[in-house]
Amino acid sequence: MSEIREECGVFGIYEYKKCDVAHMAYYGLFALQHRGQESCGIVVNDDGAFSTYKDSGLVNDVFTAHRLEKLGQGNMAIGHVRYGTTGSSDRNNAQPIVVNHIKGRMALAHNGNLVNSYELRSELELKGSIFHTTSDTEVISYIVTEERLRAPSIEEAVCRAMDRIKGAYSLVVMSPTKLIAARDENGFRPLCYGKTADGAYVVASESCALDSVGAEYVRDIEAGEIVVFDENGVRSITEHCGKAPYRMCIFEYVYFARPDSSIDGVNVHEARSRAGAFLALEHPVQADIVIGVPDSGLDAAVGYSKQSGLPYEIGFIKNKYIGRTFIAPGQGAREDLVRIKLNPISSVVKGKRVVLIDDSIVRGTTSARIVKLLRDAGAKEVHMRVTCPPFMNPCYYGTDIDSREHLIACRHTIPEIEKIINVDSLGYLSLESLKKIASGVNGKGYCTACFDGEYPTEIPSNTKKSRFEKKIHEEE
Repeated sequence: MSEIREECGVFGIYEYKKCDVAHMAYYGLFALQHRGQESCGIVVNDDGAFSTYKDSGLVNDVFTAHRLEKLGQGNMAIGHVRYGTTGSSDRNNAQPIVVNHIKGRMALAHNGNLVNSYELRSELELKGSIFHTTSDTEVISYIVTEERLRAPSIEEAVCRAMDRIKGAYSLVVMSPTKLIAARDENGFRPLCYGKTADGAYVVASESCALDSVGAEYVRDIEAGEIVVFDENGVRSITEHCGKAPYRMCIFEYVYFARPDSSIDGVNVHEARSRAGAFLALEHPVQADIVIGVPDSGLDAAVGYSKQSGLPYEIGFIKNKYIGRTFIAPGQGAREDLVRIKLNPISSVVKGKRVVLIDDSIVRGTTSARIVKLLRDAGAKEVHMRVTCPPFMNPCYYGTDIDSREHLIACRHTIPEIEKIINVDSLGYLSLESLKKIASGVNGKGYCTACFDGEYPTEIPSNTKKSRFEKKIHEEE
């Protein structure tokens, strides 16, 4: 774990006529590819008949033109891109999940992580439920299905399920006649919807996916809200709204989201630029240029440059055909990819005192290799500035930090980290300033538990990412 690993991205579309919704879902998932690069899937609804395809790999590799054509036309579709924070990365854990039950069909895609999934799964297994995956998304699908057998509608089933599932979840759920979006009571993960010129409704994890299919942003789904799209239009169920404090993950603004997205009224690019400006105020330094680590460090580098008066330069060229470094299996392979992925521009950094802006330091391995690239390219000094505080605690809501074991800040002081990654100075953004970067959301708080340990929910009893795999192994 040399970098923070993100969670997932969800997408859904409701059309009032039969059309090529599979391609629309494909474009939406392509825009959300940064949120998950292990697997992807699409389910198309054609008058209650579901066509499904999902596999390991990137969106444009999994969904060829032939594969999209085989999914056929319909009036609804949901899609998912995955990086697994619970469950292994094999094909079986790809989403969406499709369930056939006595009252019909349902497809479900999930972004986030439950804190009570282990207990719920054990409870379901004791009732005879058979699990085919090791992800907590299947737990959610079983809970919704159980409630659907007793509830008069799918939206009522989702509403009742929300009384039982705890933690982070942004959901898109599709029945034969309805598309449903739901967000957990704390609003940990983003979810919004928009409308196309021909009247179709689109749901997505980020607004950039709305843009990719020509949909105009309408609004974000509120924390605890359920939004139903059907032949009668749009309906909102707010029974769970206001039951818990708003705690959207602040790291969405720092790293996860694309800079052209807006989340809960705040543009991600502007939030990162503010983070850079705050860094310049908190950690000024005598230097010649400011550069950012692509991609999430670039916006903050611009903000640092404007605030400090130091010129902004493009210091690295990123190989656009290589995804984020966690894709490579094994730490050694990930480290080799750093060299392939980033190449410094020697003429820019040679002989210069460089301010290097990045979004985070997790283990420190990747940071050390990036600094070495600059040193080898002739940088005279390297002063690293990080747009968040040190990671000190595990995350239980969809970010893959399940223990303190590999967090460099838990084992070393800042002066020690400076020596480990070989920088002349190191400055982290303060927690107080981090909370101010998304200043457009009036009166709302954020989840900062990975920095300060203040968790908005109960901590799960079993916190390992592999808890379901281990459970299966013990039973065998």
